[in-house]
Amino acid sequence: MHQVFDVALEVNLLHANQEGADHNRRHFDQWGITCLNLMSSPGSGKTALLEKTLAALANELKIAVIEGDMTTELDADRLRQYNVPVIAINTGRSCHLDSKMVAGGIHQFADRYNPAEFDLVLVENVGNLVCPAEFEVGEHAKVALLSITEGEDKPLKYPVMFQEADCLLITKMDLAPYLDFDLDKIVANVRQMNSQATIIPISTKTGEGLKLWFDWLRQVRAPKSAEARQFEQLV
Repeated sequence: MHQVFDVALEVNLLHANQEGADHNRRHFDQWGITCLNLMSSPGSGKTALLEKTLAALANELKIAVIEGDMTTELDADRLRQYNVPVIAINTGRSCHLDSKMVAGGIHQFADRYNPAEFDLVLVENVGNLVCPAEFEVGEHAKVALLSITEGEDKPLKYPVMFQEADCLLITKMDLAPYLDFDLDKIVANVRQMNSQATIIPISTKTGEGLKLWFDWLRQVRAPKSAEARQFEQLV
C-alpha cells in the first residue's frame, strides 16, 4: 500500500508540473519566443557556454536568460555583464527548476520588458543529472551538457537526461589530450537510447564546435508567427 501511495504521489506531482509547463509554453508561443532548457551536472560549463553564446549572438538575436541556482546570484551576475535580461531564481533545497518557479521568472521578465521583442529565452537549470530532465518548465527543446571529465558511462547511469535531450553538447574538449577519453564511446552510449539528438563536441576555451552550436540555435529558433507579430504591434 505504501508503494502505491508513492507512485500516485509522483504521478500527481509530475502531472501538475506538466500543466504548468504547458501554460508557460503558451506564453512563449504567444510572444514568438523559443525557450531552451539547459541541463547538466555542476561544473560542466553551462554558464561558460552561455557567456560565449551571448557574446557571439547578442547583436543577431534578442536573448533573455532565466538563471536557476540553489543559492547566490554568482552565475546570473556573470551573464548580466553581457547586457541581456537575466532573471535569477534561487531554488533553496530543490535540486531543479520546476514550471511554477519558471512561471515566476516569466512574470518578472514580462513586467520589465516587452517579451514579443525577444527571440530566445535560455533557461540554465540547477546542476543535476537526474531531476531537471523529469520536470519540464515550458521549453521547446532540451539541451544537455556532458563534460568529458565525467566519464563515458554517464549516459547509461543517468539515462533520462540523455533520452530527453534534443541536443547534447560534449564539453571541455580542450582537455581530451590529457584524459583517457573515448568520444566514440560516449556517442555510442547516447545512441543506445536516443538516435535523434544532435551531438556536438565543444570547447569554450578553444572555440571548438561553437559555430555548430550557434548554427543549431539559429535552426531551432522559430520564426515569428503572424500572431506574434500582431501581438508585438499591439503592445
